[in-house]
Amino acid sequence: MLTPSHILLACFLEKTGVLGEISLRCNMNLDLLITVIDPEHPFIYHDFFTIPIATEVESVIKKSITYMKKYNQIYINEGHILKALLATNTIASYLSEKDKKIIMALGTTSRDMITHLGHYIFPEIKHPPFIRKVKKEDYENLIQFVKMYFSEGWAQTIEKGLCEVNPKIYVAFEEDHTLAGFAAFDIYQNKKCYFGPMGVHTSQRTKGIGYSLLHHCLKDMKEIGYEYAIIGGAGPMEFYEKACNAVVIPMPVEI
Repeated sequence: MLTPSHILLACFLEKTGVLGEISLRCNMNLDLLITVIDPEHPFIYHDFFTIPIATEVESVIKKSITYMKKYNQIYINEGHILKALLATNTIASYLSEKDKKIIMALGTTSRDMITHLGHYIFPEIKHPPFIRKVKKEDYENLIQFVKMYFSEGWAQTIEKGLCEVNPKIYVAFEEDHTLAGFAAFDIYQNKKCYFGPMGVHTSQRTKGIGYSLLHHCLKDMKEIGYEYAIIGGAGPMEFYEKACNAVVIPMPVEI
């Protein structure tokens, strides 16, 4: 039977990415955690799992889905799970207050990532969506799109980026020419080697649009001569890990 303690243990045993960073920073006795796992929890069967789960796990999953929807995402990730574990108090007795703060800071917030462009090659994309550089006739529609489906802050960043002579912004369209997504680089606070923001309408995700937008920008950044690209405030970190081998930039030791 799967319990919240099993999920916490799995997080600490993962040695890569954000979970690896958390494992290094937290003072967690994994042997002790293994010994206190209680197999006598009330259990249920759930469509997500092939084994019985403790009823507390169901609460964690429901809370994770709430966070996923709140952040306008379509997949549950480790950040949602960690935040749900803490919010439901299912693992509170196993963690110190310092460990909880470390998990919240490292594992449940967006993080900056980095990818190497030294040997970057634009990937072959099957059935590529229609993507091009933004044109003047797109400006107002793009600003309203970002404001409506993402945030006022992102809309302001895009608007400033559109003031450049040659805006470093790509747009993607559906087959009926409706705007589906956008991606930009070097426009946030005039930072160089900086990718973002990027957004795809929720109805158009899982179609490779975000992947294609990302790589159009990385290709331009490579051609400019950048050795690395910083991906600012990456929310779905697993997407960038798979799409361009990006890794999380470690946070300062003091939290």
